[in-house]
Amino acid sequence: MNDAVPGVADAEPGTVQPPPDDDPAAPEPLDVPRTPTGHPEVDAHVERLADADHLATDGHVEVYEDVHRGLRDALTALDARPGPQGPDRHPTTTPQRGPSGHRSNPVHGHRS
Repeated sequence: MNDAVPGVADAEPGTVQPPPDDDPAAPEPLDVPRTPTGHPEVDAHVERLADADHLATDGHVEVYEDVHRGLRDALTALDARPGPQGPDRHPTTTPQRGPSGHRSNPVHGHRS
């Protein structure tokens, strides 16, 4: 019976063997495609996901939370921005139809 480690017997005495390439703990890029959105701020956050490729799994959470926070802030900023002004509405003398199709008369209050 031979207690030698496989592959070590083939090495020259006194040399150090590099660790095997199939180290399960080593980070490995996911190679997930990141398609640009056309919004520079959003694209920068999405590109930040590439940072997780070089981290061990326990380091991914920090990157994902940072990207999520940035994307949420970008969406919130879009909601806070005033949108385009609608067309100016000119008063009219023609009675307008309400949602039910009946004429509404703003001069008189709603009757129950």
